[in-house]
Amino acid sequence: MLKTRMKRLNISRERAAAQLTAIETSIIALADEDLLDFADIFRSKPDSVLGQLALAEMKKRNIRL
Repeated sequence: MLKTRMKRLNISRERAAAQLTAIETSIIALADEDLLDFADIFRSKPDSVLGQLALAEMKKRNIRL
């Protein structure tokens, strides 16, 4: 039973990591205007992960709201 549970947890972790990578890739692929719009949506919650990803990408591109 423990092996089955550990296997399920590992699958769940792998799936979560793959989803996070897909989200990061999607944010990176946004055009500058779309990235600014996306960052503006999450500006009210600066501690959100999506907001942090958007701000990091804006910093890389040297663009601001």
